[in-house]
Amino acid sequence: MPRSQPGFARDLVELILGYGVIVGVIWMPAVPQRVASPLVLIFTLAVVLARGPSREELGLGRRGLASSLWILPAAVAVAGASVMVAKRVGTLHPLFNGDARHITGYVVWTLYQQFLLNDYFLPRLTRIVGHEQAAIGVAGVLFAAAHLPNLTLTAATLVWGVVSCGLFRRYRNLYALGLAQGLLGLCFAVCVPDALHHHLRVGLGYLRYHAPDAGR
Repeated sequence: MPRSQPGFARDLVELILGYGVIVGVIWMPAVPQRVASPLVLIFTLAVVLARGPSREELGLGRRGLASSLWILPAAVAVAGASVMVAKRVGTLHPLFNGDARHITGYVVWTLYQQFLLNDYFLPRLTRIVGHEQAAIGVAGVLFAAAHLPNLTLTAATLVWGVVSCGLFRRYRNLYALGLAQGLLGLCFAVCVPDALHHHLRVGLGYLRYHAPDAGR
């Protein structure tokens, strides 16, 4: 897309502003982060809805749902294989705070992450860059960079970010992607040592992490 076309500036501003506020919240201390997080959620949702997309365009309708359901058993297979490998090498461990409420909240959050990635960032990057595959690559890099300084999680989300963007472009449906990310994220949490991913924390929370006392 030519840079002089109307809408380029809006896309660029929304991209920078959206990513900036998300990364800003990630690097906040815990208390202000709890206050700012819902505001950022509302802001990003409002920016997307301001353009008047349909449910099908957002990937929240029936379009592509049936044909994308294979993603879930594929994620189950990857998770199962990962658990077996982790058990063999001795890194498999219980999920931290693995009650139903925590797990449900995490899966809802992964659904919203897919909304941000594929409904907020990917369309704007595609219009700015003018090349779909390049936009997918940049979206994957931005998605991964938001997980710094958690290097193991950054590497995993780089791969998943690119893959999930490609799958969204093909099926235009968020449901299977969000659920698959939730499953794979929980698998990552129990297969990779907490000492490496700090209970999947990112930003300031990762740096301020203190391992639980082994004697407790």
